[in-house]
Amino acid sequence: MPTALALSGLPTDRFTFAGFMPRKGADRRRLLRRLADEEWTTVLFESPHRTAATLAECAEQLGGGRGAAMCRELTKKHEEVLRGSLAELAEQTASRQLRGEVVLVIGGAEERAAPSHEDLVAAVLRRAEAGEKVKAAAKEVAAEHGTTSRELYDAAVAARKS
Repeated sequence: MPTALALSGLPTDRFTFAGFMPRKGADRRRLLRRLADEEWTTVLFESPHRTAATLAECAEQLGGGRGAAMCRELTKKHEEVLRGSLAELAEQTASRQLRGEVVLVIGGAEERAAPSHEDLVAAVLRRAEAGEKVKAAAKEVAAEHGTTSRELYDAAVAARKS
């Protein structure tokens, strides 16, 4: 694992090891949803027979432009390291019959700037215009962004009045 991380060309200052990619679809989707916002580089083990499908699924769920590396048979005679975007790696491995131990290294998500208070109030108002109750919209938006629903509710009600 440390060798794959070092050879990946991706940031190594902060990383997480996720073990083997789950086989079951629901478990895979749950992990990919978690990785969508993960800012640290992620290291995964994968079966050589599922590597191409996993790379394609990662490209679809995490964004095809996200940096990654597919490392195979490290420290052995047939060592191979492919670097590029998830979409490029999915394309490169799609028609290949891989063998041996495979380690996938996936770059972290881009850090997103926290939305302003005005942006959050606007999100509440958009939901309210779409038919959702203001209180429920404020609670949902607050939960998504780690703020208090009361502040958003009060601001949204005030904005509606003006």
